[in-house]
Order: sequence, then C-alpha cells, then structure tokens
Amino acid sequence: MIIPALVTGLIISSTHAPLGREVLRRGIIFIDLAVAQVAGLAIVATGLFLPHSSWIITQAIAIFAALLIAAFFHLIEQRNPKEQEAVIGSTYILAASIVLVLLANDPRGGEDIQQILSGQILLVTWTTIGYLSPLYIVAGLIWYLIPRLQGGFPFYAIFAVVITASVQLVGVYVVFASLVFPALSVSALEDKKILAAVACGLVSILSGIAGSLAFDTAAGPMLVLAYAIVGLLFRLFIYLDLRPSR
Repeated sequence: MIIPALVTGLIISSTHAPLGREVLRRGIIFIDLAVAQVAGLAIVATGLFLPHSSWIITQAIAIFAALLIAAFFHLIEQRNPKEQEAVIGSTYILAASIVLVLLANDPRGGEDIQQILSGQILLVTWTTIGYLSPLYIVAGLIWYLIPRLQGGFPFYAIFAVVITASVQLVGVYVVFASLVFPALSVSALEDKKILAAVACGLVSILSGIAGSLAFDTAAGPMLVLAYAIVGLLFRLFIYLDLRPSR
C-alpha cells in the first residue's frame, strides 16, 4: 500500500521543517547525518548483541544513544564551537565505519546497511507508524507549545528523538535531505519559512515516491534526488518572486 508511505512523508515533512531551519541557523548541517548514523548504529548493535530484545528495548537503546551523542555535541558547542562541525563529521564517519565492521560477516549485512542509509519508505506499515507516531507528537507539542525549549540542550534532545524515529522510516540519506534541502530552498523568505519548507518537503516526497514507482527503482535515492530538484525549483521561484521589478 502506498498510503502509509504518503503518511510517513507527511510526518517527515511537518516535523523536519522547523528542525531543519534551526540546524541551518546554527550552522551545524551535518548533525543530521551524525545523530541518524549513531541511532542506526545503536539499532544494529542491539540486533546483533541482543537478538531477542523487544522493540521497546531497541527503541530505548537507540534513543539513549542519540541523546548521549546530542549531549556531547551540545557540550562541544559550549566548550569549543569552532571545532563542533569537525567533531560532528568525525562522529558520522566513525559510527558509519563501526556499522560496516559489525555487519562485515553478517549474511544480511548488505541489506541492513542499505536499510540504514536509504530506508524503505514504500514498505512502511501502519504498525510502524503507530509505534513511532507518539515520539513525533510529543516532540512537536514540546516544540510549538514551549518555545523556550527550542534552544540549548532541549533542542538537541528533541532533535535526537525525532531523528531516531525518522532514520528507521526513511534512512540516513533521506533524513539529511528532508532537513537541509527544504530549509535551504526557502531561506530567502522573511516569513512563513516553515510552511514553505513543509510544502517543499511534501512535493519532494510525492515526486520521489512517484518517480520510484514509475522507474521501478529504490525509493531512498529517488527521494534524495526529488528533494534536490524540488528544492532548486522552490529556490528559483522564490528568487524570481522576490526580485525587484523594473
């Protein structure tokens, strides 16, 4: 069924728009990849070392790992902000390498790596959406109802929880694209940036899913391409709309 995939796209677009804007404002672009990869590493490690653990335990471990690395990034921001982006990038590479080492001799290693990186949005079920939706709902309520928690460590904590859920739905690459591309495409707007970013994300999701089905190719890479193309079109339209008329 394609409906769960579309609902997943709506969830991703609406929750990632404000987070992507904040990531862009702070200049910590690669935190998306790093936190998502650490969460993915935690899920892989749990599956290997605790093969009979419940879904709740797996989620708890993944969220704890994401919160831990988020707290570390916040500490670096306070103590040595000039090196924060380098530390974030290094963390992503390290986590990705550990995943490769852990899955090197696993018969399903290639499939698991692809799942972490590209996701399988077309295979998302209503059950998975139902399990993960509370995380998005709580994070969204906190974000919009308690604005003071959008700064400092609370931002990192909310970000970590949302990304932990998202990486299981759409993979690391799509998480990055859905956070950064829409935020970049509407950055020139003075107001309604979040609504415009949500719209950009939705159009990208619809285009990516349609392209994946039409060309019978993997949804993850197609979604990233869609985010890039739609983002450029949004950026061009906004530029032409804001350009002073002669």
